[in-house]
Amino acid sequence: MAENDFDLLPLLEHINPAVLSYQEWINVGMALKHEGYTASDWDNWSQNDSRYRKFECFKKWDTFNEQAGSIVTGGTIVQLAKDHGWVNPYSNDSEGAHELDWNDTIDRDYRVIDKNWIEGKEIHDPTVWNPVQEIIRYLEALFESSENVGYVTESYPKVNDETGEIEKWLPTKGAYDRTAGQLIEALSKCNGDIGAVLGDYHEEAGAWVRFNPMDGKGAKNENVTDFRYALVESDNMPIDKQNAIYKELELPIVALVHSGNKSLHAIVKVDAKNYEEYRNRVDYLYKICQKNGIIVDTQNRNPSRLSRMPGFIRNGQKQFLVDTNIGKADWDEWYQYIEDLNDDLPDPESLSDSWDNLPELAPELIKGVLRQGHKMLIAGPSKAGKSFALIEMSIAIAEGKQWLGWDCTQGRVLYVNLELDRPSALHRFRDVYQAMGLAPQNINNIDIWNLRGKTVPMDKLTPKLIRRALKKNYIAVIIDPIYKVLTGDENSADQMAHFTNQFDKVATELGSSVIYCHHHSKGSQGGKKSMDRASGSGVFARDPDALIDLVELEVSEELLTQRLNQATCEVYKQALQERNNAYYQQNVGLDDLLSPAQMRTHFEKGIDDVMIRAPYVDKLEEVRKQIQIATAWRVEGTLREFAKFKPVNMWFSYPVHALDKTGVLADIQLDETTPNWKKNLDSKKGNEKKKKSADEKFITAMDALFDGINPVELSEVVEYFSTEDKPVSEKTVRRWVKNNGDFEVKNNQISPKEYPGTK
Repeated sequence: MAENDFDLLPLLEHINPAVLSYQEWINVGMALKHEGYTASDWDNWSQNDSRYRKFECFKKWDTFNEQAGSIVTGGTIVQLAKDHGWVNPYSNDSEGAHELDWNDTIDRDYRVIDKNWIEGKEIHDPTVWNPVQEIIRYLEALFESSENVGYVTESYPKVNDETGEIEKWLPTKGAYDRTAGQLIEALSKCNGDIGAVLGDYHEEAGAWVRFNPMDGKGAKNENVTDFRYALVESDNMPIDKQNAIYKELELPIVALVHSGNKSLHAIVKVDAKNYEEYRNRVDYLYKICQKNGIIVDTQNRNPSRLSRMPGFIRNGQKQFLVDTNIGKADWDEWYQYIEDLNDDLPDPESLSDSWDNLPELAPELIKGVLRQGHKMLIAGPSKAGKSFALIEMSIAIAEGKQWLGWDCTQGRVLYVNLELDRPSALHRFRDVYQAMGLAPQNINNIDIWNLRGKTVPMDKLTPKLIRRALKKNYIAVIIDPIYKVLTGDENSADQMAHFTNQFDKVATELGSSVIYCHHHSKGSQGGKKSMDRASGSGVFARDPDALIDLVELEVSEELLTQRLNQATCEVYKQALQERNNAYYQQNVGLDDLLSPAQMRTHFEKGIDDVMIRAPYVDKLEEVRKQIQIATAWRVEGTLREFAKFKPVNMWFSYPVHALDKTGVLADIQLDETTPNWKKNLDSKKGNEKKKKSADEKFITAMDALFDGINPVELSEVVEYFSTEDKPVSEKTVRRWVKNNGDFEVKNNQISPKEYPGTK
């Protein structure tokens, strides 16, 4: 049964209108109207609020116009009810879990107690009533003797316009220019005459006090000198239950005051350094209270708020001090206590408990490399075709084929495209399919989430991603590229740990692998270990379960010539076999197959029709072009779950990678074999010729943005470097390009001067 199938009126019983803001109250009305309820339903519920005005609900009801664009559904009431302690009886989760909404964030439950099972702790009126001592104890508990105290004894009645009856008593601005020491001294000498010290009061109204010290100049938030305490008050449950929950939560309460009515006023230590921190801590405090059954009156958020002062009579009931300094000693101790109870960490377990019944390992997604539900990083420089490699992987998983020689488990894939526009992304998938020589038999296994221009930081994207993917049964989520969602300093270990933790959340919630790519750091990579090549903090390389690293190999002119000759001979051979196999069998020897010149002669003799030869000539030109622009790469890896694999050598020729089956690339050595003396000499020379920092930053940006094929938009580089505080202009980027010398700007696009395929 869906939540919106419920009768919403019983849910309103869980929502106290008195603690809602004006907008929240309006939203309830709009939701009721949208779901087909009446204005009377809204009015009847609203009467539980002291702010209620007769006929106001009916007037507002007629102004609700969904055609104007403001639509509020019954889900708003459901969520408010949940926030106030309601649990969906039809939910599989007895703790009230719900499907993530678009703007939801992943949050812990923070439920410490079950209010339905906690026993109340009774509170009895003091047997010996000493108002002066009540006030003095309160002042001594909260204030230093030199601190100004704001208090109110004067009040005025709020009268109902229709009945003429007093609805309640409201406080005046009161006094705020006397210190706690002065008040205590005067009270000690007043012989029980409180009015002589604090002023006379109405016994129907009681008296109030501001629980934070003031500057003696006013009674507003700006007059608060120390954001020391916050007020927790709720009047929607019996006082004995309130008392029990406050104490069960171990709230750091400096003073607990009976209001003389139906609530306890808990003055809680928050010890904030400033107003901003005060707001954050009060929000956290109220959240914990709400999660544990205390429906807090949110109107008490302000640090200058009035609370009930003990030692006074209110409508025949005593306002008295129930207790002081209970619960945890201070905010930090309480905060750590709550966090420790809700850290979501498993308890330690004995190995002996599982020794004879070990859990099954997660199935392999990429055989010998990566398990399902684990994380993998692909690192490499620009021109390595990292994005193409990720697309190839998507296709291999969708079709159940090999990726770079490794078998892949077949299943559904979500490709999160952060960089390409939608048409380019779709075309690229088709191009790679064709280049891989695969029929698109299982393209329904690939979902593409196009987010170019719509990206948000990873911690904000994570819940949105989980919500969209939760029921799709993806076995892999591929995010390309991560610099688009990167937040914080990539060289900061703690900031990057927070960033990479988002991938853990995705993997855990979805049970799928999370695969992403990142660029290399600056400088030569050959002498580094694979996990030290990725840019930024070592967290990048050490966090994933599998690191696949791509390093470019230097192709000699000799090797290039060799490949061109082999490809040329192969095209001629194919042509002869297809068009004149008899000639091929009779005239072509083994030595001829190694000579482009001899094979061309056979090609022209064996196929005398120029028109028949034409397609093969075109093919030959295309093959030569692909070889000339191809780059050579070595794939190394660091694996957490599997043994280290032998380096994989491959070619990248737009738009696909192909394994080197000849073995010629295996003989190419990286510069880690260079003698130490030569490395040191080269390093010194490099330092002498080091470019300016701006140029280095520009190169780093191009490493991240340039995929080796498509030019980089000038605006992308501007966006890469710009911040809210320090924007970078196009003029500046153009200057960097000019100073660098290896790149050029054409039509607002940046590309290498020797752009592949333009020679």
